[in-house]
Amino acid sequence: MSALTGTEEAVAATPTILAVDATRSARAERRPRMANEEDLRPGLTVTSRALVKDGRPWLPVSGELHYTRVPRDRWTERLRLMRAGGISVVSTYVPWLHHEPVRGEARFDGRYDVAAFVDAVRAEELELVLRIGPWVHGEMRNGGFPDWVQRTPVAHRTDDPAYLDLVREWFARLAGALEGRCTPATMLAIQLENELYDQPGHLVTLKRLARDAGMSAPLWTATAWGGADLPDPEVLPLWGGYGDGFWVDPGAPWHPTFRAHYFFSDTWDDPGIGADVRGKAGAARTGLSPWFPAATCELGGGMGTAYHRRPRPDAHDIAAIAHAKLGSGSAWQGYYMYAGGTNPEPGLEETQATGYPNDMTRRSYDFHAPIGEAGRLAPSHAALRLQHAFVGAFGDRLAPAPSHLPEEGPQDVEDSATLRWAVRAEEGSGFLFIGWHQPHVPLPTYRDARFRIQTPRGPVEFPSAPVDIPPGTLARWPLGLDVGGVRIDWATASAVTVLPDGEAGGSAPTLVLVEDAGVPVEVAHDGLAHRLEPGGPPLRIEEPHGAALDVLVIPVHDAAHAWVVDAAAGRRRLIVSADEVTWDAAGSVSVRASGSAPDVREYLRGGWHAPTWERVEGTAVAASVPVRTVRASTVPTGVYGSRAGRQAAPGDDVLDSHAAVYRLEIPAWVEDDAVLRLAWAGDVAQLRVDGATATDRFWDGSQLVVNLFDIGAAPSSHVELHVLPLRRDTGVHLPAEAAARLAASREALCALDSAVVEQRALWREVAGVPEGKSDR
Repeated sequence: MSALTGTEEAVAATPTILAVDATRSARAERRPRMANEEDLRPGLTVTSRALVKDGRPWLPVSGELHYTRVPRDRWTERLRLMRAGGISVVSTYVPWLHHEPVRGEARFDGRYDVAAFVDAVRAEELELVLRIGPWVHGEMRNGGFPDWVQRTPVAHRTDDPAYLDLVREWFARLAGALEGRCTPATMLAIQLENELYDQPGHLVTLKRLARDAGMSAPLWTATAWGGADLPDPEVLPLWGGYGDGFWVDPGAPWHPTFRAHYFFSDTWDDPGIGADVRGKAGAARTGLSPWFPAATCELGGGMGTAYHRRPRPDAHDIAAIAHAKLGSGSAWQGYYMYAGGTNPEPGLEETQATGYPNDMTRRSYDFHAPIGEAGRLAPSHAALRLQHAFVGAFGDRLAPAPSHLPEEGPQDVEDSATLRWAVRAEEGSGFLFIGWHQPHVPLPTYRDARFRIQTPRGPVEFPSAPVDIPPGTLARWPLGLDVGGVRIDWATASAVTVLPDGEAGGSAPTLVLVEDAGVPVEVAHDGLAHRLEPGGPPLRIEEPHGAALDVLVIPVHDAAHAWVVDAAAGRRRLIVSADEVTWDAAGSVSVRASGSAPDVREYLRGGWHAPTWERVEGTAVAASVPVRTVRASTVPTGVYGSRAGRQAAPGDDVLDSHAAVYRLEIPAWVEDDAVLRLAWAGDVAQLRVDGATATDRFWDGSQLVVNLFDIGAAPSSHVELHVLPLRRDTGVHLPAEAAARLAASREALCALDSAVVEQRALWREVAGVPEGKSDR
């Protein structure tokens, strides 16, 4: 008898071949004036199918980083972490609120120096998108309007002449600060406004005002979700997708608008994003523009934390949504946020007191992003990294290729029995995507999967025998893929990259695949399927005409530690390391290591070798921090007000009356890289340095991690952690694990479980190819 559960039995009961017709032609190619006839940059154009760069289709990967929320001397460090994650485009809001709190007294120095930020991005040879607003949201007070703008009696976000006068004045100041840097030669795109749903004419006006001020770019964009009415083809519509959100009510179940993003689909609109602040704007557009490809700017790189609702997506949740969009036909992968930060001052956040339904943290804007507020990497950085390496290697083929959905797809967002998959291919060449993961509602193992893809070259059926698809599978299997003159019929391991001929020290290029857990690895060529052992020697395929290809399979246990160094002139390197790997624009590699030396392997000459390193600075140390309880907590009322049925956050007076206070002794040996890692539980935490709140959190079960130097915490500083108890009857939404811990408490939960300082040493690679194979 089968040991399957009832749900799994239903999935396995009727094994059938999963079929898709992948013969459909790509959409007709159209060329808008944008980037083709106006705002020209040599080598860059856009069509209805894809962006084109230097004559080849280009699939950008953009990540959001807010320069005003990151210390200026950390910008380059963050940008290199973004590059290491596979980001090719940096996107940022330009917050009017941060720059000009007092009319006529705009500040563009320090962390507000937008021109210096542009220079930093371009020095790293990354592209840049400025989201200039003037209304940007970003969980900022007034949506990013300064208070004096918000108070001015005008019709905001419209063509009211009095409002346009304010915008014209601001755009002139911004353009002046940029000093000619916002041109097609330097800027990839300018986003106008944000989440504007019913003012297409106003977007055209803003475009004109920006141009009049001296700002332009090859691409002009606008957010399209929520059925936004956009002035086609004046702006490139950009879409989004979050798997959960803080903007729904605390007791609301997992909403269908979130669940839908774990499916392959030809629907790009998301009516849920921004629904809490936009009112009842009509759905004027929900489909793609005939002028532009499917493009995104707000795939959830994490999720913000409101007081009333505290979702915490894990790395696999984040990667699954990006994977689904890629398989659905995305021609631009854009994340919000990719690098978290800290509000430059208190009181700049979105609050109920300033008209929003949500109270956000006063200082922290960590967003559970792949690069956290303290500059340390979250697991999502690794979960997305190989996806982005795949895009870097195959994006020119993927970008114009249409997505083909199976003949029998899921019935609705509650369908947990039908396998979720799609083929993205053109003329029979591309990739089969499987996305078998979602949070909150577990998926069963899908039994006996075998696929039939009808292509213009005829049908392809694989694998050799049916395979089980375990929950959590995010696969991108090659199909009819030509690499270096060798055609791979199909494979059952996910494509990662191609190491060009000679880059790995061999005589043939190397196709790098990564094992999908629980799925036997097969690679088929010329009708013959080869079984490969992950982590074993590469498979050499040779053609009669002389072309050759090596196929290497990374074992699944190395996937989270794999890095593809994609340097200038098409050079690529495959590195495996549990340490943090970064490189500059020239490809010079550095490692932040937490051990006595970097633990790094590189694939060269058909085997794994250890590069040579020299220590540049720092000492790797991890030690507990002495903690003294200054004051024990008392149980608060738990009632701090509300708006629209959502709980308000407590004020400082509540924390001053009821929070536990812990004094933390900062060690004398701390250096620039040192972070303080606090495992805590409660309602609200504030880390105060010499009496001022440096950062804060609403508890969701995750740790509070801060860079000591960034918050100004020296060994001589008075550092205190204030933790307000969270009552069992709170009513706020918590992730399951946090909710279980709260339920196990008595009347309220308040704890500091551990306090550790960690710092790493910086190592730089010594030039030269290592001799001899490593013994690992």
